Amino acid sequence: MSFFNTLKEKGGSKNYWPLMIAITALASFTLGNWTAISSCPKLPPADADLSLFWETWHTLEENFVDKSQIDHKKMIYGAISGMVSSLDDPYTAFFDPADAKKFLEDTSGSFEGVGMEIGIKENQLRAVTPLENTPAQLAGIRPGDAIVQIDGKSTAGITTDEAVNLIRGPKGTEVVLTIFREDWKETKDFAIIRDVIKVPSLKWEIKDGDVAYIQLYQFTEKAGGDFKAAAVDIINSPAKSIVLDLRNNPGGYLSVAQDIAGWFLKKGQIVTRENMGGENPEIEHKSNGPSLLEKYPTTVIINEGSASASEILAGALRDNRQIQLIGEQSFGKGSVQQLIPLKSDASLKVTIAKWLTPNGDQINEKGLSPDVEVKTAAEDEEKESDPQLDRAIEIVKNLR
Repeated sequence: MSFFNTLKEKGGSKNYWPLMIAITALASFTLGNWTAISSCPKLPPADADLSLFWETWHTLEENFVDKSQIDHKKMIYGAISGMVSSLDDPYTAFFDPADAKKFLEDTSGSFEGVGMEIGIKENQLRAVTPLENTPAQLAGIRPGDAIVQIDGKSTAGITTDEAVNLIRGPKGTEVVLTIFREDWKETKDFAIIRDVIKVPSLKWEIKDGDVAYIQLYQFTEKAGGDFKAAAVDIINSPAKSIVLDLRNNPGGYLSVAQDIAGWFLKKGQIVTRENMGGENPEIEHKSNGPSLLEKYPTTVIINEGSASASEILAGALRDNRQIQLIGEQSFGKGSVQQLIPLKSDASLKVTIAKWLTPNGDQINEKGLSPDVEVKTAAEDEEKESDPQLDRAIEIVKNLR
C-alpha cells in the first residue's frame, strides 16, 4: 500500500517519494528510489519471440466486430499490465499515465478515501491496518481482516493496486467491503463513507509518572522531525523508561525509520539489511545516531498491523539491544518496491529487494514474533482496557 513503506535515499540527498498510495486503501509496500531509466533501448532476450503478440494484435484489428472499440494505446497498456502481472507479485505493478498521476497526487499526506492500509497475505487481500481516526477505523475494520469483496466484486487474484482503485473515491461516497475475520462463521458487509484523510505521525505522553509512551502512527516524512521534537521533550521530562507503540503502523520511509532507530542505537549499528537477490551483495543500512535515548530501558509493542518500516525498527531494536517485543505477530511486509518513470508519463512499481533484520532474519511473509505474547479481545475494546500496553509498562519498569 502502501502507502507507507520505505523510501531509500539516493546520491546523499533525500529524494523523497511518499508512499501513501492512497486512498482509501493504502497498499502496503516499501518504496525504493525514483530512478530514471536509460534512454538507450535494449533488445529483447533471445527466447522472447514477439511474433505471437503481433499476430494476435493484427488478428484483432482484422476480425474484431466493433472497430470503434479498438484503442491502440489501451491495447499496449493492457499488454504491459499482463506482462507485469505474470510475475505473480502483488506489489509489482504498471501504472498507465492516469494511474501514475493518481499515485503522485495521493502522496501529499492528505487524500480522500477510507484511510486503510492493505496488503496481500497468504494470497488473500487483507487490511494491514486502519489509520488513526479514519472512516475505516471508525467502521470497525481491524488489522488482519480478510477483504473478500469490494462493492460485491470478488478480490480473488486481485493486486493491491487494483484493490486501491476500487476502494478509493471522493469524500462522501460509499464503498462496501465484505469482511471475514478469524473468529467469525460468515462474512459481514461494512458500508464505509469516504472522507478526507489526514495522516498523523505520532503522539506521546507520560504514563505511571515516569514512563514515556510514544505512539508512532506512520513513518511519514514529517515523522522524523516530530520524533526529534518528542525525543527532546522526553529527555527533559521525568521519564525514566520508554514504551514505543508500533501497533497498526503500516510503515513509511526507510530513511525515517533509520533516523528514529538512531535515537535508540549506537552510531554504526545495523538498522536493516537489504537483500537484492542473486549474487548482489547485501546493503547494510546503519544508525547515524544521535543515540540520546539509548540509556532508557525500552519495550516495543507490535501487532498484526505493524508492517514494513515498523518491522524494520522493531527488529533493529530487538537485535541490537535485546529490547523485548510485546503483543502479537507482526504483518510480515519486508519487500522493497522501486518506482521507475517510463515513457508518456507511465511508471512501473517493481519489487527489487527484501529487508532483513540486523541478525539476518527474513521479515517478508514471516513477520516478527513477540518475545512476550499478549493477545487482545473484543471485550478489551469495550472496557477500554489495553493489556498489551499494561504488560509493556510493567516489563519496562522492572528493567530499571
